[in-house]
Amino acid sequence: MFYLDKRILNILVIIVLTFITFYWTFFIFHQKPIFSVIFGVITVRVITSFLIYKDYSLSWSKSTQRTFLIKSMVYISAFVVYLPIFYGEVRFALLASELFLYLFSINFLMYSYNYFVNKTKTIKDKSVVIYGAGKAGIKLGEEYRNSQYNIKYFVDDSKTLQKRSVDGIQIISKSKLKNKIKNNKFDLLVIAMPSANKSRIKFIYEKLSPYFKTIKILPSLNEILQDKDFSTQLKDISVEDLLARHPKDLDKDKIENFIKDKIVLITGAGGSIGSEISRQCKKFGAKQLILLDHSEYNLYQIVEELAGNNIVPVMQTVRNFGFIENTFKKYKPQIVIHAAAYKHVPLVEDNILEGISNNIIGTKNCIDLSIKYAVEKFVLISTDKAVRPTNVMGTTKRICELYSQNVKSSNTEIVAVRFGNVLGSSGSVIPKFKSQIEQGKNITVTHPDITRYFMLIPEACELVLQAASIGKGGEIFILDMGEPIKIVDLAKKMIELSGRDEIQIEYCGLRPGEKLYEELLMDDSDKRTDYESITVASSTKLDINLLNKKIEELLVSDDKIKVLKEIVPEFNHKLN
Repeated sequence: MFYLDKRILNILVIIVLTFITFYWTFFIFHQKPIFSVIFGVITVRVITSFLIYKDYSLSWSKSTQRTFLIKSMVYISAFVVYLPIFYGEVRFALLASELFLYLFSINFLMYSYNYFVNKTKTIKDKSVVIYGAGKAGIKLGEEYRNSQYNIKYFVDDSKTLQKRSVDGIQIISKSKLKNKIKNNKFDLLVIAMPSANKSRIKFIYEKLSPYFKTIKILPSLNEILQDKDFSTQLKDISVEDLLARHPKDLDKDKIENFIKDKIVLITGAGGSIGSEISRQCKKFGAKQLILLDHSEYNLYQIVEELAGNNIVPVMQTVRNFGFIENTFKKYKPQIVIHAAAYKHVPLVEDNILEGISNNIIGTKNCIDLSIKYAVEKFVLISTDKAVRPTNVMGTTKRICELYSQNVKSSNTEIVAVRFGNVLGSSGSVIPKFKSQIEQGKNITVTHPDITRYFMLIPEACELVLQAASIGKGGEIFILDMGEPIKIVDLAKKMIELSGRDEIQIEYCGLRPGEKLYEELLMDDSDKRTDYESITVASSTKLDINLLNKKIEELLVSDDKIKVLKEIVPEFNHKLN
């Protein structure tokens, strides 16, 4: 993409806008344009802008009242310079009129640009009222504009302020707020009165708590920095902050078009990935979310969090074909996102039949039912451990990929999305290290050279939805995970951030089925998509009937490792 240097852009704006405003002013004063005056004014404005104020460095997208003031001072200063020069040729009234027209135009351009660049596309499905229309409340309102919260009202005790508004949002009294809410409840009240005493906060809470689901307080800066009760308001730098990647080609419009107004079934909806995909689907406007999980506790947590009339909890296991079919019959999902799986390598090594049953049969059940009930798109969540697997879990996921690529489907687009470790998922290395540090124990690392790919859960889930939106069926999409990270370096960084210098690193040896490093590609024949963060792996063709027979054989065979190797020849079982 072509970008103009901001200095050149600033000069172009001055030239074009000055020509327009002068032509218009000369027209109003019924006078022919005097080009020497116009070029002279442009020259003075450019010199003043560049040499005195350097206002070309001001960001229009982050402009504030001070930005508008600086811009105005630039051109008023220039006016003071060129007024005595051209006063003989042009009337003062004409020069002054052009200045006001120019100031209006430049500030209008900046405001419009700021408004459209910062206009949020987030679906606002929650309501917030801000108590306090002072500087803190207004600043808080600016922050909420880019969130899922819709600011309903500002509330203030000042009768003078109650006659006004903030960006078109009314400032009202407590009594008027009660009348407007009546029997309904808003989601959130934020008391943005940092200087209010405790008794005042208590009074507001007692009067308004019946009208809100949640009430929060904005602490003062002094409280945040000094008061021990508020010191936790300041967030420590975490390892997640340091490892976050923030993909630059995330296309939220594409995701919204994919999800909006659709009935979405998410299996494993209570897990780390499934729960975040559920949140994202709600954020992007899914018509109905069918959240399926076999864990009562996990399902309860995500349903309580998302709470809404369009949230349907289904407590089932994907291994039971009949139960799952009833769910497909009843809710008729348009999109199925299959995140249900056993993912912990050592546990699956110790429970091979359960891993095969849950991962392979569960996936096969969901794909077969998606085809039978004409689901528009089926999305399989896969893993980098499926590439040249050295453990049973990775091999089961590779078989799921093979089934998704080769099963015959005319109406359902079936895609898989493969990625590495996500930061903070249940049972992953970061929560384990955090727990060891909190207990004062040494951190255990399996091997000094072991590496892994990492990505934040929200980033991974958004890219999963983006990849799914561009899939046509049969693809295995691979998310760009950046460079692999040495686990020992991660451990050292976490010890450093904790300030616990006494904690050491101990090496405990590779676990059964564990690799030193993970891969995302089988070979280098991947294809690029329109997005740098997403590539497509080369397809592997198999006879689907033969694959089905092998899966049946796998369930009853006494030597399951042997059959797994027959289905996935590259499976090199490492017991370490």
